Amino acid sequence: MTIKDIANLAGVSISTVSKIVNNKAENINIETKNRVLKIVKEYNYTPYGAAKSISSARTFLIGVLLKRTSQMHLMLNGILQTAQKHGYNVLICDSADNPKQELKHITALCRHKIDGVLWEPVCEESLSQARHFKEQNIPISYINSSFPQEACCLDFSQMGYAAAKKLLDYRHTHICCLTKPGSLRSDMVFEGFKKCLFDHEIPYTEDRKISVFDPDFYTQISRQGFTGVVSTHFESALSLYEKVDSFHYHIPSDLSLVSLREDGREAICFPRISSIRIPYERFGEKACESLIARCEEQSEPEFALFEFGDLLFDHEESISEPPSCRYKKLVSVGSINMDITLNVEEPPSSGSTIITTSSCMALGGKGANQAIASARLGREVTIIGKIGNDYDSTMIYDSLKKEQVLTLGLRRDSASITGKAYIHVQKDAESSITILPGANQNLFPEDISSREHLFEGCGYCLISTEIPVETCICAAETARKYGAQTIVKPAALKTLPDKLLKNTDIFVPNRKEAALLCPQETEVDKQAAFFFSLGCPVVIITLGHRGSYLRTKDMACAFPAAAFPSVDSTGGADAFIAALASYLTEGCPLEKAIPIATYAAGFCVSRTGVVPALVDKASLENHIRIAEPELLNFRV
Repeated sequence: MTIKDIANLAGVSISTVSKIVNNKAENINIETKNRVLKIVKEYNYTPYGAAKSISSARTFLIGVLLKRTSQMHLMLNGILQTAQKHGYNVLICDSADNPKQELKHITALCRHKIDGVLWEPVCEESLSQARHFKEQNIPISYINSSFPQEACCLDFSQMGYAAAKKLLDYRHTHICCLTKPGSLRSDMVFEGFKKCLFDHEIPYTEDRKISVFDPDFYTQISRQGFTGVVSTHFESALSLYEKVDSFHYHIPSDLSLVSLREDGREAICFPRISSIRIPYERFGEKACESLIARCEEQSEPEFALFEFGDLLFDHEESISEPPSCRYKKLVSVGSINMDITLNVEEPPSSGSTIITTSSCMALGGKGANQAIASARLGREVTIIGKIGNDYDSTMIYDSLKKEQVLTLGLRRDSASITGKAYIHVQKDAESSITILPGANQNLFPEDISSREHLFEGCGYCLISTEIPVETCICAAETARKYGAQTIVKPAALKTLPDKLLKNTDIFVPNRKEAALLCPQETEVDKQAAFFFSLGCPVVIITLGHRGSYLRTKDMACAFPAAAFPSVDSTGGADAFIAALASYLTEGCPLEKAIPIATYAAGFCVSRTGVVPALVDKASLENHIRIAEPELLNFRV
């Protein structure tokens, strides 16, 4: 600190400062004198004449200047123990994230003629104050900073990589990073997190970075269906652990959580959060050894804290496989269309012109609808189908991947267009559909046979008959071959092939389809009995606002509809079938799976369109916990 610096801080001339510090201030007013003396003391200014008399002998004293000392006691322990081992004493200063306080500490350390300093700068502008140390030939070792390139930092990026890799080892792919904005550690952890995704070919999207300062950060995790979280700070992980109950998640069955662990967390026994211990004490030891070597003009030891393999978790109790991997997967075989939905007062008739009140275009087709609905309910689902080689096909690929549907069984047909469905939704929410099959008609049995491997580990195969019936039969037989059960939706069928029904485990027509396929009976219970008599063990006829009717060997009963307003009935059956399969896969009894599926259908018909209206698992179960919580007690 020079006399010019003091003059600038006090707002006076250099000569005024010189007179005051040399006791020649007779003509200077008392307020100015006191102000200058206060700054001189605060910033440890030493007049030139006195400075010349200071001994240049080594003091065996090193300084530690930190942004903030809280949560750094392990690092300080490492510094103190290493300094004492080498015969040095330590002066510790806390800048409290304040550049002015930092400058006062710098001048104090210079005043004490320290042999060297470990410095964690408050901000990049702080580096301009390094001149005070350099003027006295005091070696500086920068630590925990991104500003000077020569700074020594804990390799938090390696820790972020290791944390993400642990979740990937448990087969998680839809993971996010819970960060603390403005934190160097968070930034470095997140870079490691991103690199791990890149190295394992998992696409990165901006929604994977979530700020703990966002008041709704936990609902973002729920809404976007993340199954695993890397937390950069342990207190953030604790905050998330506290919040998960509010969106009815459980750790680790629904959400896996890993974190870095800061100092002072050794005594926490619950909650048990799987953590990587940050080696602060070892870092303090290494940083201090490096500085002392510079002070004593020795060769500096190599600054290596750990290898990647050294980053071990204390335990893995808050990590589990994602739900989609714990239960058998689903395969959806059926139509894939672009849906053009038109809202009309009444259906078109010959010779008439009608006006639509609104319209929308979105991915549709029963195969795609059921696949997306299952994925939103947390299931691993593979779709088998055909689309054209046109712009619509690109949109479909992108939409399915965004919805986490596996597209290994999806193929483009260069000779066809993508299927289209023109849906007229009337004011009573009933709909009529005109289909242009396109590539759907070219999904042949050999397409199923060539993708037979996709049925391995399958729990349920969902089949809709808007594709060639021979293909549906082949899919049902292939599913049986691999021990999977089949759920068949007889859409667009005019006759019912015996071979299809005999390979069907659950048959789900709506009331119009049941009447068409069983014209000799007019009552729902008799229609269900007819289908049952043909060899299908479970028959569920969906009845729209009247609910559904079940027929099995042991049961014949009706289930009421859920209390939702009916806006568009188009995708209700698809939502019902997807939820039915999803919960049966989880071990839910049929008599509970049907009401749960009814709620999923209710969500869908209460909004316009199909894919936008399909419900996610958290929203569905939140509603059921309020309406009929006993339906979910099968998990207890």
